[in-house]
Amino acid sequence: MCKFKRIILPPHGSQNLNYLPQITKLYEKYSKFLQDDFAPKSALRHILNTAPNLWSITDFDDEFAGFVALDNFTGNNTTNFSAEVSTCFERKFWGKFTKNCAKIFFKKCFEIYGFYKIKALVFPDNFRVITLLKTSGFKYETTMPDETIRNGKLQDIDVYSLKNRFINF
Repeated sequence: MCKFKRIILPPHGSQNLNYLPQITKLYEKYSKFLQDDFAPKSALRHILNTAPNLWSITDFDDEFAGFVALDNFTGNNTTNFSAEVSTCFERKFWGKFTKNCAKIFFKKCFEIYGFYKIKALVFPDNFRVITLLKTSGFKYETTMPDETIRNGKLQDIDVYSLKNRFINF
C-alpha cells in the first residue's frame, strides 16, 4: 500500500520538504510526458504552481514512489466542482502499486474535496497514464486537437474524467 504526504511550502507552513529533491528529479526525468513547450522550464516552478495541492507518495517503508498534484480547481467558496490531476511514479512502482494508489487517492479526493469530477489531460502517446486512468475508472471525454505545442509541433491533448457517482445534478 501507499502513503500520501502533503507538501506544504512557506509561507503556508513547512511540511515534508525533504521530498522536494526527489519530486524535482522525477519530474525532470519524465518531463517529456508531462509538459508542453509552454510549461515552466524548471520542475521547481511547476511544484510551486501546484502548491499547496501536492503530495509525495511513498510505500509503507517510506520509500519515495512518486507524486500527485491537483490544480485548475473549478467551483466557488462553497462548492468544489472539479480539478485536474497530474501524477508521476518511479518506474519500479509502475503496475499494481500505482493502480492501488490511484484508487485510494481519487476516493479521498471525492470525500475530502466533494468534487463532482476529476479530470486528467494527457498526451495521446502516454499510454501508461491512459491505462492507469482507465483502470481507475476514468472515461475518455474528448480530444482537443492542436491544443498546444510540444517539441515545436502541434499537439493534441486527450481529456479523461472520473465522476463522483454519489453526486447527481
